[in-house]
Amino acid sequence: MSQRSIGSAGPVAPAVAEMSELIELLEVVWERSRDTAGAPPVSSAQARVLFLVEANGQLNLSELGKLLEAAPPSATRLCDRLQAVGFLERHPGAGDRREVLIRLTPAGLTYLERLRTRRQEVLAEAMAGMPEASRAALATGLAAFCAAVAKPLRLPLPESLTTRTA
Repeated sequence: MSQRSIGSAGPVAPAVAEMSELIELLEVVWERSRDTAGAPPVSSAQARVLFLVEANGQLNLSELGKLLEAAPPSATRLCDRLQAVGFLERHPGAGDRREVLIRLTPAGLTYLERLRTRRQEVLAEAMAGMPEASRAALATGLAAFCAAVAKPLRLPLPESLTTRTA
């Protein structure tokens, strides 16, 4: 991968430039994978909804909008399409029946499983050409990177689940 100027100096700059180029390549691969994962294809934005709902178990539309950094009508339209193809289901909230909760359906879970399988096949093929030591270093670095990126994409657990008293 080529070195690009990213406007900041320091030890992070080369890694950021490499990661940026990697993401651009992965976006192309992901688009192809999404269209070959079976079932109706979903847009990139709809796939993000599926991943966020899966990561959080269930969400209300307001929480989803915050995670997507999207206006509530945009989040609602994304969910409408995903519900129409059978990947999401909506339920009234237990405490407030005006609240609408969204969850993945078994079809939505299956779609994500197929999508991940297809993407992993493509990645495995590409990584097969790397030296073993490079693959090991990449795996270590990516695990730390994923942990750092994933944290703000999950809603905090309710206090009742995080603090237990005897």
